Amino acid sequence: MKLAEDCSIEDIKAGKFVVIDGDKLRFFSLITDLRLDATTPAVLQNPPDVSDDLVREVLSGTATYATVTLKPMLTTEFNESGEENEIPERREPQPVKTVPPHFSPVYEATSADVARIFGSEDMEPKGRYFYIGTPLDMDTPVCLDLHRFVERSNGIFGKTGTGKTFLTRLILSGLIRWVAMGNGKVVTLIFDMHNEYGWKALRETGGTRGEVKGLRQLFGSQVSVFTLDPESSRTRKVPFDGQVVISRDQITVDDIAPLQDELRLHQTAIEAAHLVYTRFGKRWLDELLDYGDRGDIKGLAEQIGANRESLAALYRKLKRVADLPFIVPSDQKPSKDIVETIMRYLQRGTHVVLEFGRQSSMLAYLLVANILARRIHEMYVKMTEEYLATMDPSKEPRQLVIVIEEAHKFLNPWAAKQTIFGTIAREMRKYYVSLLIIDQRPSGIDDEILSQIGTKIVAQLNDERDIQAVLTGVSNPAGLRSILASLDSKQQVLVLGHAVPMPVVVKVRDYDECSKSISYELANYIPEVHDRLQEEEFERMLYESDDGADERRHQSIEERWSEVFGEE
Repeated sequence: MKLAEDCSIEDIKAGKFVVIDGDKLRFFSLITDLRLDATTPAVLQNPPDVSDDLVREVLSGTATYATVTLKPMLTTEFNESGEENEIPERREPQPVKTVPPHFSPVYEATSADVARIFGSEDMEPKGRYFYIGTPLDMDTPVCLDLHRFVERSNGIFGKTGTGKTFLTRLILSGLIRWVAMGNGKVVTLIFDMHNEYGWKALRETGGTRGEVKGLRQLFGSQVSVFTLDPESSRTRKVPFDGQVVISRDQITVDDIAPLQDELRLHQTAIEAAHLVYTRFGKRWLDELLDYGDRGDIKGLAEQIGANRESLAALYRKLKRVADLPFIVPSDQKPSKDIVETIMRYLQRGTHVVLEFGRQSSMLAYLLVANILARRIHEMYVKMTEEYLATMDPSKEPRQLVIVIEEAHKFLNPWAAKQTIFGTIAREMRKYYVSLLIIDQRPSGIDDEILSQIGTKIVAQLNDERDIQAVLTGVSNPAGLRSILASLDSKQQVLVLGHAVPMPVVVKVRDYDECSKSISYELANYIPEVHDRLQEEEFERMLYESDDGADERRHQSIEERWSEVFGEE
């Protein structure tokens, strides 16, 4: 596109959403790059004097001009009157299979264009389309299609400090809102490594260091919190529904194998672990530790035919695992199985946040996430097979979205073949389980897994390997690479993939504003949210009145109380 004389190139940005009107089709397009051109090199070799505004103005747009690179993404047809056809459904626009002719005019997209392509929160069914941000230089909502979003595993990528956690919490709010409105059949399990999703978190935008509501505080009993560190939860005044305690007989060799890097285990030690498991079954870890504590590793090695040094190294490394506060001997395990408890919550549609408190080491996170995800996936496979055998709608499992941070630790080329998360990412929706992965180093994730990611939400990345990794399996990676390079470090992301009809750069919606909007919206659906809003409003009115307020003001508060809570 050649930029018109009256348009400043400084107002045009990579990632902007524009519309091209062809002879028969309207093309919805993305600006991918900009450059300055001239009709002859002489103009550039002999530029006008800085003070000569007249000559500069004469040359601008004629001898010198700007060229904008566009990538057409979608098309719709015009009818006989030249107007665009009415579109009853959002996804009627078709993928581009041609290009507009020469001299086609290009316009900035309107609010109607954005709504037609990306949907609107007002569309039925309510809650399916969730407003996540606005296009560059526009104040029009861009929506994520949550139904398509949960069909596949998804990823949120960006370097440290770009707001990945707030963006994840924003999307999770949209998913829970969709379910609360009665239209979504999805439930989430969140492994909260840094205690940022459950009750509250620090605000990262707006210049102040206040707090924002977490998912439990926002949605009430729709969200449950489990903790590995109850003392930490009590100190932070976080209400929790249960404590996670894992017995040694719940740990398998498959749960230990992905910890090789963290524990610095050699492959021969893993082979020794398999020999111990073959001999003692579920009590393999108890027996190994008992033999090691008695100083009889040599006797155990002779008994099972393992290398003594490898077995001794295995004992020393797994002693670290056994010393974690939430790991208990098999004969001390609680009467209630925590995995079965969490499954009951998930089956009835309650979203679960698992807080790690002060147990936020990578060793603890990898171990717990592997153990719980493996067992929950096993249960989901069983539930899915029962449903497929009967095709009884009442037995159809809810779609489960597992949220994990530091995803490259679970999904690197070696671990992706060993961990349950690699299996889940490859199976996609076959067993109603998908992943939402959050990571700052996508280059560390296996290419096969990245190619299976349905929707990618990418914040600023500086490393060329990371940029190349997130564009794996994407058409026109060169154009999108230039867009990624131009993103701001805060609140700007490139959204592409299954849940949006075309790639788009958005300024991310403020989470604090979103949580307030959701609270008032859900007051019509969740009684406890309605009651809490009334109490907050009344407390705010009391706070605003001081001791010197006149009688008339206090009277208005009393009247307001009666209106909200009733005379009694």
